[in-house]
Amino acid sequence: MATIVTDVLVIGAGAAGLMCAIEAGRRGRRVLVIDHNQAPAEKIRISGGGRCNFTNLNCRPEAFLSDNPHFCVSALRRFSQHDFIARMEAHQIAYHEKTAGQLFCDGSAKQIIAMLLSDLREAGGDLKLGVGPTSLEGGTDGFIVGAASETFVCSSLVIATGGKSIPKMGATGYAYDVAAQFGLRIVDPRPGLVPFTIGPPTLDAISALAGLSTPARVTAGDRTFEEGLLFTHRGLSGPAVLQASSYWKTPSDVSIDLAPGRDVLTDLKIARQERPKATLTSGLSDMIPRRLALHLAETTAGDLRLADLSDLKLRRVAEAVQDWRLRPSGTEGWRTAEVTVGGVDTRDLSSQTLEAKGRKGLFFIGECVDVTGWLGGYNFQWAWSSGWAAGQAA
Repeated sequence: MATIVTDVLVIGAGAAGLMCAIEAGRRGRRVLVIDHNQAPAEKIRISGGGRCNFTNLNCRPEAFLSDNPHFCVSALRRFSQHDFIARMEAHQIAYHEKTAGQLFCDGSAKQIIAMLLSDLREAGGDLKLGVGPTSLEGGTDGFIVGAASETFVCSSLVIATGGKSIPKMGATGYAYDVAAQFGLRIVDPRPGLVPFTIGPPTLDAISALAGLSTPARVTAGDRTFEEGLLFTHRGLSGPAVLQASSYWKTPSDVSIDLAPGRDVLTDLKIARQERPKATLTSGLSDMIPRRLALHLAETTAGDLRLADLSDLKLRRVAEAVQDWRLRPSGTEGWRTAEVTVGGVDTRDLSSQTLEAKGRKGLFFIGECVDVTGWLGGYNFQWAWSSGWAAGQAA
């Protein structure tokens, strides 16, 4: 069995791992990245419909969920979205803003992968694919990582293997196993940015709405997101739901406003005065999609003429539209979750370097750490920022 000695061994050839390796290599460190997959950066390749939502112009600490919300501040400030954009521009990779500060490649996400691999080569780093760790030992001077046919010896070990989301891409709980091995705490991982599932009888009642998309304000816990909502055959999805899912904990309700920015009660009263013979569905259709309006009319007051509806009935209709409360039965889980909420406890890591406290040379970066961004490029920015920070010290 061959033994390979390096200064820095990075396990995980994703966004965070490659960024860390590039930065460590630029400091003159001998760097090797290994990954059990046969191709690097698969999450970059598939993200954003193949165009990679690589960061967000509005990136700020408030857009990240963690048991310690201040932990991410240092890394995000020292390597910001503007720093990564500068690298994109230096490589002449064209990009555009899609919505709400979300930046995508004009062309292919493969351009970002090519940029990272080029930077890694120029920094003197090496990459080995199809190599998965089978054992790990920590000594006083470093670490010994065993694989099927090779042993790797390093002074700095960086764990960049991500969380449990998207298992079809090779996601595992390896990072948590390593953290536990060295006595670090774990914030219980759970699926984030994931659709809600709804059980009967609520699901049966809304089944006819499957496929319908509409703007909405969705509140879970103390967070509210106003974006699109999609009715599915299993429950609810869409950006607003995915965002709220990261803050939802079972068993609890979510509140949904299906007509954000409107005063439904006032608008219905005006419609009743101006168009008394119009149906409730017609009145609601001025504010929400007709199919949704018909469903709400039939399940609240009946599709009567507006003139036949009292203020009390109109109030009940308005509440159904603007404060629809339901309790999800759960989420669609790891299979469709875009990120992992929770992970390696930030209390056991340095916010400056991402190094484990009390275990010199051991670093955790990216999604495996208890820092989770909103939908829209924030999680990639955390990968770039945390990888950069660790690369200055590993």
